Amino acid sequence: MGPFVPNLISDQLNLVVALLLGLAFGFVLEQAGFSSSRRLVGVFYGTDFTVLRVFFTAAVTAMSGVLLLGSAGLLDTEAIFVNPTWLWPAVVGGIVMGIGFVIGGYCPGTSVCAAAIGKVDAMFFVAGGLLGVLGFAEAYPFVKHFNDSSALGPVKVFDSLGISQGAFAFLLVAAAVAAFAATTWIEKRVAPASAPSLRFARGRHVVAGAALIALGGVLLVLPDYKSRLLARVSGGAYAGAHPVPVMTADELAFRIVDHEPNIRIVDVRSPAAFAARALPGATNVPTRSLFGKEWSPLLAPRHVRKIVVGDTEAEARKAGLLLEELGYENVTILEGGFPNFESTILTPAASAAPVGRWAADVLRFREDARAEIGRLTDAARHSGAKKPKAEKKIQGGC
Repeated sequence: MGPFVPNLISDQLNLVVALLLGLAFGFVLEQAGFSSSRRLVGVFYGTDFTVLRVFFTAAVTAMSGVLLLGSAGLLDTEAIFVNPTWLWPAVVGGIVMGIGFVIGGYCPGTSVCAAAIGKVDAMFFVAGGLLGVLGFAEAYPFVKHFNDSSALGPVKVFDSLGISQGAFAFLLVAAAVAAFAATTWIEKRVAPASAPSLRFARGRHVVAGAALIALGGVLLVLPDYKSRLLARVSGGAYAGAHPVPVMTADELAFRIVDHEPNIRIVDVRSPAAFAARALPGATNVPTRSLFGKEWSPLLAPRHVRKIVVGDTEAEARKAGLLLEELGYENVTILEGGFPNFESTILTPAASAAPVGRWAADVLRFREDARAEIGRLTDAARHSGAKKPKAEKKIQGGC
């Protein structure tokens, strides 16, 4: 992944960056006229839709940036925190906020912006908001049940609608263009002498609307970075041109019982298969999860050999090639996948019996390895294997 990752800065520096961004955000709000209560409530009276246009512009800009950077592999979209949804508390809260918006002329953010430039009504609005926060805190024991009801988790709109991310992006862009046109028409009829849209140059706005629709079309067919990369490493031609070292079951068993420190066993099977039976010291990371930054401490050390174990050798090869595409080095895959190791070492089958001059020695080694690996597995099960610490997502929102 590229440079747009949150763990480049510490939690303390993150607060400083947030403060600077907040100041910049407030400056932009003030310059856009959002410190004017008349302009803010104009959206409810049909006289000024600047607020709606700014919010649509911000939404389309942010969405386009996230999708384009994510498609280019420069942004880990899985690291973006999505605020969880509590449906009915959100509906009631939205109604309360809307009523306060109409009466006071501000929303919480714009009231702070207006108070910062000395507007007295905004100062009273901020004070009222703080009293509301205090009142909610005091009343919380009585409303806790409702406050925690109808939890939907971090849902995304396109998932709820059952459409693709690209289709939702196109619909949002189309809705923005339609809203711009509709609000311009309404403004000119409700406030024919003072509508902000009177200053719009019709020709340029038509061109801008067409460009936005074209952008929506690009977002509609924009390939997902992860899917594109997985498709590439799954191809037979690509695998033929990029050989990955293979390790036999006997060699892996030897390295396990020898407690070799410079190996990491990466099990890409499903969590259910991993829970049913796994190698001692293995870490379960399904193939698509290999994109996550939380695995960097496990996979990044160059001197450590990453041994990929899959249900099949093909699955392990695909995961190994993906690791190499993501920039990890020293990758090896287990020959024949986990079933081959199981039939060779853990529960030897007749078909896996060694042949040749050293067959007796190999058979004796496998019996010793099976006993030692069983002991290591039981010890890990009873001690409780530590799970890698999940990467903390940066929380935020308006």
